[in-house]
Amino acid sequence: MDLVGIYIREAFEGEGCPVCRTLQRFEEEEIGTILYEHVNDPAVREQFKASLGLCPYHAWRLFEVASSNPLYGGLGVAIIYEHMLRAYLESFDGGIVEGKCHLCFLVEEKERLTVTAIAERMDELLPVYRDSKAVLCKRHYELLLGELEKRNPAFVEQLKEIQREKLENLRKLLEGFIENSDYRSERGPSVEESRAIRRSIEALKGLPLGINITNFGAEAKGRRKGIRFGWKV
Repeated sequence: MDLVGIYIREAFEGEGCPVCRTLQRFEEEEIGTILYEHVNDPAVREQFKASLGLCPYHAWRLFEVASSNPLYGGLGVAIIYEHMLRAYLESFDGGIVEGKCHLCFLVEEKERLTVTAIAERMDELLPVYRDSKAVLCKRHYELLLGELEKRNPAFVEQLKEIQREKLENLRKLLEGFIENSDYRSERGPSVEESRAIRRSIEALKGLPLGINITNFGAEAKGRRKGIRFGWKV
């Protein structure tokens, strides 16, 4: 297996959606590179300016990463957003058009390349996926199916079968969690049953990445808004 395949295989050997995990790692690395190397890069600054400082999701991710790592601190973010405020003020009366977020563009391209790379290496990755705790999220499962139909159709039905088995296993774990949460249960929910709550959400909605939130918002446009809960598992 080539280097790209090895990198992807590692994601498939883990837990959760391997594509989401790959994108999460890529996003964090890109933000780190911007903060450490490109704060004063004119070309990167212009890309930021095009969207007036990234989309809301990536603007706050930039701030969170900078705030949580002493290596970065607040200086880089302050330099970037002083420039963004200056640009906004210069066109304050005439308004300013916000273009595509630079990081959204990079992550979308990474997603496309990752799904294509998986489809091209399905013969090697499918056994790994079958035997691991990884579960492709709904979005990336459907994207991969579409890519397989074009590039590697022989693996479409096998992937469907494996995905169905993984989702059914998660459902049974949730069922076990519910049953063993009853006061009459002698043992209570197992660790695996408890972890299935988070894993099931990830299987349906993916990780809370900008690309998943943006695409969910586009698909849900015009539909009734959901309820926002204040608790987490």
